[in-house]
Amino acid sequence: MGEQLMENFLIKRAFLTPDRTAIEFEGMQFSFKEVYDRAVDFAGRMAGQGLQKNDFAAVLLKNSADSAIILYALQLLGVKAVILNSRLTASELSWQVQDSESAYLITEDSFISAAEEVKESCPAVIVLQKEKLHTLPYSEAPIVREIDLNDVCTVMYTSGTTGNPKGVLQTYGNHWWSAAGSALNLGLAENDSWLCTVPLFHISGYSILMRSIIYGINIHILERFQAREVIEVIEKRNITVMSVVSTMLTQILEELGQERLPQHFRCMLLGGGPASLSLLESCKEKSIPVYQTYGMTETSSQVATLSPEYSLTKLGSAGKPLFPAQLKIMNNAGEEVSPGEPGEIIVKGFNVTIGYLNREKDTKEKIKNGWLATGDLGYMDDDGFLFVLDRRSDLIISGGENVYPAEIEGVLTAHPDIADAGVIAMEDKRWGQVPIAFIQASSNTLTEEDIKTYCLERLAKYKIPKNMYFIEEIPRNAAKKILRRELRKLLDA
Repeated sequence: MGEQLMENFLIKRAFLTPDRTAIEFEGMQFSFKEVYDRAVDFAGRMAGQGLQKNDFAAVLLKNSADSAIILYALQLLGVKAVILNSRLTASELSWQVQDSESAYLITEDSFISAAEEVKESCPAVIVLQKEKLHTLPYSEAPIVREIDLNDVCTVMYTSGTTGNPKGVLQTYGNHWWSAAGSALNLGLAENDSWLCTVPLFHISGYSILMRSIIYGINIHILERFQAREVIEVIEKRNITVMSVVSTMLTQILEELGQERLPQHFRCMLLGGGPASLSLLESCKEKSIPVYQTYGMTETSSQVATLSPEYSLTKLGSAGKPLFPAQLKIMNNAGEEVSPGEPGEIIVKGFNVTIGYLNREKDTKEKIKNGWLATGDLGYMDDDGFLFVLDRRSDLIISGGENVYPAEIEGVLTAHPDIADAGVIAMEDKRWGQVPIAFIQASSNTLTEEDIKTYCLERLAKYKIPKNMYFIEEIPRNAAKKILRRELRKLLDA
């Protein structure tokens, strides 16, 4: 594909609507001109440390205005941002920094101990601390005034069913078309203000940053999700749109009690797995407009969305593909199936990733003729609505976080006293799902507490199995694949 050149998104936006509010955070407001000026300053400080176009820079930051502006500054420099999940352990972070060959790690005080551990594993990495950026010498940075939509903007790691994290390459074009598709579906109003409580390290959070500068709308950033604070911000700051997962929406409903959200609020964008009937009915009773979505890191956010008017008549559906996207259901023979017949969901569009960082084989296996094989099973009904049957086969979605059994199993079986292990999901009232583990021990002295202590050093807390069950043997088929349905039977027995 030839060059597709556009003016740098932030530069263009600051020129078009310089005085319009861009970001609100903890009582502070920044116009697009102020965001641009601050981003240029950050860019100059980082350039003074040697950061330059086409470098990979890992980013480990909490939600804040400065975090957002640093991410914009990296775009001004033409640096590829490797956005790290702050919930990961130091060893997990180190692996991603090494795999991406990041030359820099941009972090903050809250994560300095983890950053120091990463530095031990990756001695060549230069650590830049957010709080100290303003003290660094300023260098006139060569600002990238024109971007090619084919160029990589961000890298976000996602684990496949093998448990090995892969860096998803997201281009400027992916983000542009994701924003365009969302606007064509949800609509766009001049007074729109998007509340961002989802992490900026998730595609759901980063896509809000991109929509802000592409649409020219205000985003209100919260460091973390708290239901009461969310309700107050929606009311007092005229929030019109918010991105949530089911657990967040449930907490908002509980906190509302007999209250209702104000009439100016027009869209609750719900991702992270299908919502329950009871949750949707409660939202309908309170006139909360819920848009259910289906998407992934590889599609730079939503690829299909269900409008509120269908939330109950098409219960469980993720809706129809967005305007720039295409979607098919294929059987094992690679043939498109009839409505109602289940198969693998494949998607195509300018918002779909160009591939995986340094994973040419995985890219070729997953993307053929522009069609991405999602690994998810689903079907389309007669009206063209998508129903997702199983998220990436064995995927566990806990509080909106993707948890892959194979990754946990890899950690467990590395324990000297564990011969084999199998992980499945268990329903949980608070988190939707949590992982649980079946253990085939090679020692009679091994305890559940021993395993949890071991896991705490190697896995993020949300990945640690809630319960452990010791069994004689992990059921496997002739191909040595774990029979998770048999583990499910043991759990249900």
